[in-house]
Amino acid sequence: MDAEQVEAGRARWQARFDGARKRDAEFRTLSGLDVEPVYGPDGADPRMERVGWPGEFPFTRGLHPTGYRGKAWTIRQFAGFGNAKQTNERYKMILGAGGGGLSVAFDMPTLMGRDSDDPRSLGEVGHCGVAIDSALDMDLLFDGIPLGDTTTSMTISGPAVPIFCMYVVAAERQGVPVGKLNGTLQTDIFKEYIAQKEWLFAPEPHLRLIGDLMEFCASDVPAYKPLSVSGYHIREAGSTAAQELAFTLADGFGYVELGLSRGLDVDVFAPGLSFFFDAHIDFFEEIAKFRAARRIWARWLRDVYGAKTDKAQWLRFHTQTAGVSLTAQQPYNNVVRTAVEALAAVLGGTNSLHTNALDEVLALPSEKAAEIALRTQQVLMEETEVVNVADPLGGSWYVEALTDRLEAEAEAIFTKIRDMGSDGTMTSGILRGIEDGWFMSEIAEAAFDYQRKLEKGEKRIVGVNCHTASIDEPLEILRVSHEVEREQNRVLAERRAARDQGAVDAALSEMVRVSRGDGNMIPAMLDAARAEATLGEICDALRAEWGVYTEPARF
Repeated sequence: MDAEQVEAGRARWQARFDGARKRDAEFRTLSGLDVEPVYGPDGADPRMERVGWPGEFPFTRGLHPTGYRGKAWTIRQFAGFGNAKQTNERYKMILGAGGGGLSVAFDMPTLMGRDSDDPRSLGEVGHCGVAIDSALDMDLLFDGIPLGDTTTSMTISGPAVPIFCMYVVAAERQGVPVGKLNGTLQTDIFKEYIAQKEWLFAPEPHLRLIGDLMEFCASDVPAYKPLSVSGYHIREAGSTAAQELAFTLADGFGYVELGLSRGLDVDVFAPGLSFFFDAHIDFFEEIAKFRAARRIWARWLRDVYGAKTDKAQWLRFHTQTAGVSLTAQQPYNNVVRTAVEALAAVLGGTNSLHTNALDEVLALPSEKAAEIALRTQQVLMEETEVVNVADPLGGSWYVEALTDRLEAEAEAIFTKIRDMGSDGTMTSGILRGIEDGWFMSEIAEAAFDYQRKLEKGEKRIVGVNCHTASIDEPLEILRVSHEVEREQNRVLAERRAARDQGAVDAALSEMVRVSRGDGNMIPAMLDAARAEATLGEICDALRAEWGVYTEPARF
């Protein structure tokens, strides 16, 4: 851009900034120096076409002209363990200590669509998250927490839709109109086949349910985001930053194509898509990754999928610090790692953030460790002044070069994925890549390369392969008693005995009938949840209808 164009852009940004709401705060350095809301070139700069200004296409520098001066990121700590009552107590602690929203972690049986008394659930109930068997568990989970006023994220994909229905029923029982609900459901089934492996059915039935949910939310729950496209699990499986960026956005494009195939207006449903990224330990690469993600998404939504509004072009994302970077050796070092990763997420413009606890590599977080994780975010927010200036590293030769490089690598991967498909769509390429094991092999190769460098000492981890001398003592970690499983199963048996079994059977039969046609399944599934059908019963009814998916063996 020449100098005149740069000044015209600055004037556009200034007008938006002046008209936007700002927090009532002092925006100065610790020494009392005034700082501008954003910084840019004083004259011509050819990079500005790609970089732009905050709140302006291509949104490299953030979605809003005010940056965090308008609203700081949401502190959204991921939590769940034991039964619903125990997790409810942790949620109240998080909210009472200054958390801005909730993020639900489910146990493995729930993630796999099984009831707590299923023989395959033995020994797993409540151990990696909270156990949810029916809508009554949702009532307990959010007891005393008004769902009309609290944004809630739920990290679950395979049985995401029946879990969402139970959440809606819990809100109804609180007297909250469904249209007031605000939050995020992960629902991202593509990344399950690519990385996390928690699916129930083959891809097509899952996509049918996701399409039904997108339609329902667009018409009935407009503030709710029915899809959180996850790169976190892809990165935790061993991908590079470029692979995380490309695979995640490709999955997002696949869901855009799903919405369009349902006849939905992209400017209506695209704002309901959000993203979930990993913040890893390479500080500047992570900042560049987040900036590139916003730019790529905005351009593709506008130029490929026809989105006309800013909101439809916005990439909103939640970030979690990298669990895979935590070490069991010298675990207090994890506090430092988490703080660095969290700062990268903030400087990259995250919309919400979870900081891992120092003991999370060993077990679910203890209450003390959870508080330290929460306070890490609050120190960044309240003490460091990083909220003063939008995209403070924008214009850095290094950060801009990294942003461009990651964008170029992602675009090359998009081309590979589309070329794998039969019709040139991203969806076709993703499904072929899943079928052929391409995504898995690409991640495995990246993970192997990193491990080889680690073992040769080319990559160093403090406390693991360097600086290993330590005075650490064993940590006191959270242990979930087996009594939780016994009590959960006892309560579940009582619920089954007390409910109207005829109503449950009728609701499940109606849900299966709808699944055989092309009607939207959400209303029928809501009725099953209202009748206290369990998660396992709902999922088993659909397994009987659609079958289960087994990943082909690959060598």
